[in-house]
Amino acid sequence: MKAWPIAVLFAAGALGLAAPAAADAGIQVEMNQAKIVKLARPADTIVVGNPLIADAAVQDASTIILTGKGFGVTNLVVLDSDGNPIVDAQVTVMRQTASSVRVYRRADIQTLSCTPYCESSYKSEAERTSEAEMTASQ
Repeated sequence: MKAWPIAVLFAAGALGLAAPAAADAGIQVEMNQAKIVKLARPADTIVVGNPLIADAAVQDASTIILTGKGFGVTNLVVLDSDGNPIVDAQVTVMRQTASSVRVYRRADIQTLSCTPYCESSYKSEAERTSEAEMTASQ
């Protein structure tokens, strides 16, 4: 198996990278789910704007696995070996609304997965932090 020279970098703002120019729908990922992103050509560098919202794992030089870590919007930039952009897209992480219910008890929020019975769903630390920030801003 060939090892690919791929660097995964985080915090694009700290590296002085510009925000994506186009405000399109981008890539949508559900919380705690993974999405496969196929690239048109081999990648050399992958940048995720905020790793608390989404994470990128490299499968091979032309396949990236995006995982939703926390609710919100970030960006994904993928460059080839010459520094040319392959992907410059907005990534939105959201919860699965079709089969989940949120129960609000004063300041306490509980997310239930209802497939087919409603049970407490797994919450990552990022989701708990996300919820705390949303509650604090209200």
